[in-house]
Amino acid sequence: MARRQGATETQLSAVADARYEPFEEPWRAAFRYADAMTPTPGIVSETVFAELASHWTPRQVVEITAVICMYNFFNRFAHALDVPITK
Repeated sequence: MARRQGATETQLSAVADARYEPFEEPWRAAFRYADAMTPTPGIVSETVFAELASHWTPRQVVEITAVICMYNFFNRFAHALDVPITK
């Protein structure tokens, strides 16, 4: 899906390694936000949230948050049921 939306192989490799240099700063802020949200029940520092909010509108922040939550839910659901990873 990322390739269809224009992601480069360099960007895909970077994301796999949790490196976000190939992306513009608004996207790096979104990745850092997702990184903060994923291992916790949505606990994000004020600094990380402020950085995100400085690049995105309130509506976009809500959408970014919803997408992160949705994927975290799917991953936890699949992990609990031992669903094999597909590529």
